[in-house]
Parts: sequence; C-alpha cells; structure tokens
Amino acid sequence: MKIAVAGKGGVGKTLIAGGIARGFAERGLKTIGIDADSSPNLGLTLGLTAEETRKIVPVSDNQPLIETKTSTGYSGVYNLNFSVDDIVKQYSVPTPLGVNLIVMGTVHTMGAGCMCAPTAVIRALLRHLVVEVNEAVVMDLEAGVEHIGRGTSRHVDDLLIVADSNMKSLEIAKHIHGLATASGMKSLHLIGNRVMNATQQEVIQTFADQNDIHVAAYVPWDQKVIDSDMLGVTPLKNKGIEAVKAIDGICELLLNKKI
Repeated sequence: MKIAVAGKGGVGKTLIAGGIARGFAERGLKTIGIDADSSPNLGLTLGLTAEETRKIVPVSDNQPLIETKTSTGYSGVYNLNFSVDDIVKQYSVPTPLGVNLIVMGTVHTMGAGCMCAPTAVIRALLRHLVVEVNEAVVMDLEAGVEHIGRGTSRHVDDLLIVADSNMKSLEIAKHIHGLATASGMKSLHLIGNRVMNATQQEVIQTFADQNDIHVAAYVPWDQKVIDSDMLGVTPLKNKGIEAVKAIDGICELLLNKKI
C-alpha cells in the first residue's frame, strides 16, 4: 500500500498522513512515513518530541551520505548508479506510533535535467520506496506532485488531496489533481478537512463536482486537535477525538479498497 498526501499548506494534510500511517502500523503493516515537505513536522505528528525531531538530519542535508552515494572524485561529476536500500535501514527513525520515519528535506526541482547530488539521491530513494519496498508507505508531500516524478507516480496506489472550504485551498487541490492526472496517477481522491458545518461541506462537494474530483471522505473540525497541538502532544494519541476517528476511517477505506 503506497499512499501520497498533498494539499495547500495549513489544511491539515500532515495530520491525515500521520493518522493513516499510524492506522496501517496498528493493523500490523510495517509502515514507513516519508516527510517530503519543506517544513517537516510529520515526526511531531507521529509522537516524537520537538527535541527528537530537531536531531533528525534530512536526507538532502546529509552530506556524508550524499557524497558516499554520488561521489566520483571529479568536481561536478556525480555517480547516478547507486543503491538506496541501506538508507531505509540506517536512516529511518522509529516513532512512538509504530511508524518508521524518513525526512527527505527540501528539493527544489525533481524534474528531468536537474541532476545535482542531493536530488539524485532523493529521486532514487523515492523510486525505491514506491516501487521496490514491500511495505506500507505514506508520503506527506508539498502542494504539488512533480517531485514524485513521472517514473514513479504510477506506482502510488492512491493520492489523497486535502482541502478545506477555503477557495484558495480548493483551487490548489484542483491544480494538484491536474498535475497528478497528467503524471499518470489513476486513483485520486479529495479529503475535505476541518469541516465545521453542512455549509462548508456543501462548498467542498460543489467545487469537487464542478471539477470532476472524487470526494472520498470528510474530516470534521475538532477543537481537541488544536488543544493537543498547543500542548505539544500529537492528537493521534487520543482516539476519542472525532477528527482522529474520521482519519482512521479513511485508513479502513484504503485497506478495504472502498475509496
């Protein structure tokens, strides 16, 4: 099971990605969480402390690792034929919620023509994770899907696009949906998040219908999520939170192929 989660910053996609990853792990799947956001905080969502997350060196910033994988001994010339399976074993971080975490770090371009050393390693690692690894993988992405790359996007089982009722987030969701469709992704779903009332749900549903986007689920707004974040505690530890229950329901839909 390979899941990618995208959406505008601030719509709550990291909580949904973390909740799905936790759900997979709780159901016995060996699960890897990939934080591919330029402002990584999936570790906090998976129960790590702020101090523990600060100690994680993103793959893109790990110069010794990058040099080991790509160095040829010649300036500006990189080795692009290397294995990355050892990165998963050596650099993934166990979290309290049972998910092994890898922080990718910031990569500005993943398209063809960009072959800088950090980009080459992350491209290879992403492809390895979504094509070769026989485990559940949940990727928390930025507002776009280009950095998955055309060579790997078709191997992701589902792309979940998170949006709330704000028109800016819905427009970005539409943009992501278009990019994903163009890159070959087939199973694309909108998740309406932080829904406070029937009016907000109707706004999301109407926008989705007008743009031929499938809405898979709605996650309610819940003050307990805000309260947990203020206390520095992941909301996912409290299964009584309605939003957490809804996210776990999405996990069930994915596993049972009902989404």
